[in-house]
Amino acid sequence: MQQNHILRILLPAIAAVSLFAQAPTTPKVTQVMATLTVKPGISRDEIGKVMPTEVRDTVRLYLDGKISQWYARGDGKGVVFFIDCKTVDEARAILEALPLVKGNLASFDYMPLGPLSPLQILLAPAGQ
Repeated sequence: MQQNHILRILLPAIAAVSLFAQAPTTPKVTQVMATLTVKPGISRDEIGKVMPTEVRDTVRLYLDGKISQWYARGDGKGVVFFIDCKTVDEARAILEALPLVKGNLASFDYMPLGPLSPLQILLAPAGQ
């Protein structure tokens, strides 16, 4: 009886270890997170001149379904966009047409995002 109890604990643990021991798979990219940062030395006046056009163009991207979420950075130095696309190159093509980037006032850093692949363990058949 005690042996069955130990096996019920060990088998899932062994399965988990074997899944994590495998080479990590690259997740399917479903979005790209883009972080905009204003370049050093750029004044608020320079940014202010471009902002009406920047905001209109950004709203247009949101309404076109390109930007799914947008946030102000907590440090006050820019914004974060979640772009509905499959590659960083696709996100770059969308965002680098915005006035702040075109005017060399700001730049984006990009991070591809996808589903949390370790959750696959939850779908493994029982006993594996």
